[in-house]
Amino acid sequence: MRGRPPKPAGMRQRRNRSSTSATLAPPEESAKNKVPPLPKREKSSERWHTKVVDWWTSVWRSPMAAEYLDSDVKGGLYLVAELYQQLWAGNGEDVARLAGEIRQQEIRFGLSPIDRRRLQWEIEKGEQADERTSRRRNLKSVEGKDPRDILKVAK
Repeated sequence: MRGRPPKPAGMRQRRNRSSTSATLAPPEESAKNKVPPLPKREKSSERWHTKVVDWWTSVWRSPMAAEYLDSDVKGGLYLVAELYQQLWAGNGEDVARLAGEIRQQEIRFGLSPIDRRRLQWEIEKGEQADERTSRRRNLKSVEGKDPRDILKVAK
């Protein structure tokens, strides 16, 4: 045999392996999550906009909430809530600027499908998803012939 012998299997490592990958709980399970309260507004008379409260609740009842640390909440999610407050309670000025900043901040928390893909977070599929898939596959086989069957090889 020429060349160096291969490394033992236990020493081989992939360099493109991601350390952020995670499998998240299914939506049905995470919908039961406890929603922490939003921080108090600086002005005691000012209340959070209802759309901000709805957003906050949906974030905490999402599968991604299990991955958030206390520092993530205090260092980022509060900021995003404040940006949403400015967007919804504002007078319509700076909408594009605020929307752009919200989009960039939300990337950090895996709040969109492309962000979860980048973080390699996969939401665990429940039994309902498996049942739907098998039903759909069975329906396709029952519906009839495959339309590709009419294709023929040209000579």
